[in-house]
Amino acid sequence: MREVVLVDGVRTPFGRFGGSLASFDPYDLSAIVMREIVERNGLDKGIVEEVFWGVGDTSQCKDVYTPVVARQGLLKAGFPPEVVSLNLDTACCSSMTALQLAFRAIKLGDIDVALVGGVNVFSRIPYILRGVRFRGRRLGHLQLEDPLFELGYKDFNPVAVDTGEVALEYGVTREQQDRWALRSHQRYGKAWKAGKFKREMMVLEVPEYDEKGRVIGKRELNIDEQYRPDTTYEALAKLPTVYGSPTVTAGNAPGLNDGAAALLVMSKEKAEELGLKWLAEVVDVVRIADKPRYLARAPAIAIIKLLEKTNLSLDDVRRLEINEAFAAQPLVSTKILADKYYNSDERKLDELREKTNVNGGAIAIGHPNPVSGARITMTLAYELNRIGGGYGIASICGGLAQGDAVLIKV
Repeated sequence: MREVVLVDGVRTPFGRFGGSLASFDPYDLSAIVMREIVERNGLDKGIVEEVFWGVGDTSQCKDVYTPVVARQGLLKAGFPPEVVSLNLDTACCSSMTALQLAFRAIKLGDIDVALVGGVNVFSRIPYILRGVRFRGRRLGHLQLEDPLFELGYKDFNPVAVDTGEVALEYGVTREQQDRWALRSHQRYGKAWKAGKFKREMMVLEVPEYDEKGRVIGKRELNIDEQYRPDTTYEALAKLPTVYGSPTVTAGNAPGLNDGAAALLVMSKEKAEELGLKWLAEVVDVVRIADKPRYLARAPAIAIIKLLEKTNLSLDDVRRLEINEAFAAQPLVSTKILADKYYNSDERKLDELREKTNVNGGAIAIGHPNPVSGARITMTLAYELNRIGGGYGIASICGGLAQGDAVLIKV
């Protein structure tokens, strides 16, 4: 089977809920990163054979019913109409699942070039009015539903509740989660000031408004809006927990963020034929699923499966990216990994956490859910290039305790 390489990765800055990206349509935001990643590599758009695109929610689209976001995005980006595409939804895992589908297609020789990624604009998700299509009312109130409130699944606990309870099961305290959140902001700020995100994050023109909400011009956005440079532990510790969770707060979780990201992946032969340098080799990919409430440990289970599949040890891995769906996820997952591979050695656990999310994570960067798998993969690839290479693993949880992981090598 052929080798697969990650040629490049790019994303928009991630916007806050109701922030600078709130007016962007998901089709247009997809088109922006699709166009950017191909054009900045000097390639003709017709070289892309398939687009695999993560879209966790389609109510945000102007065409709510079957919006085919990938299809509309690639057409708006100027790709030939013959390019085929697939939208997929595995919640937060979506864009990493997209990478896995492209990896398999290239590995098996079905295609040579794929574009993968995802988009989400939480700010555009509408309120819902249920049960009136066939039962019109002559008198009485109608009740709107906010699908973002107690974010999760109607037949299960809010994800914040499950995560907080599972964190305590693994001995991860509220204080540890707040301190990890602070670390995320601090490390992101340091990395941004050092220019580490300049290749990864494109500068985006966004509308500028006056005090009455009227567009008065445009400005450049070159930083993730979720980042709070003035965050302190004391402030985080004062925040109330949410939805009845024992540990999760608005401070040790990411926001409802907007953004898009794209990865360009190819067979190594095709990249060599085109004279392209690549960021990393995509060595292998895995998917797992666990009991629905164990979202916080899903990244660890995926990493363990990946290491066993590739006959690597955890010591072979120079960097880890574990998506901060909540601060509990990297904390619980690294605890599980240290228990399994290092006999619960506290010193080794500290070392493991030290090489995890070294430039901050979703708590500071933002988490536009179906976009984050692509984001952590490119962040990992750029970081490995900066430190001289080696193996790295990116892992993410999503959708009632599913998990994806990818092993890359620079």
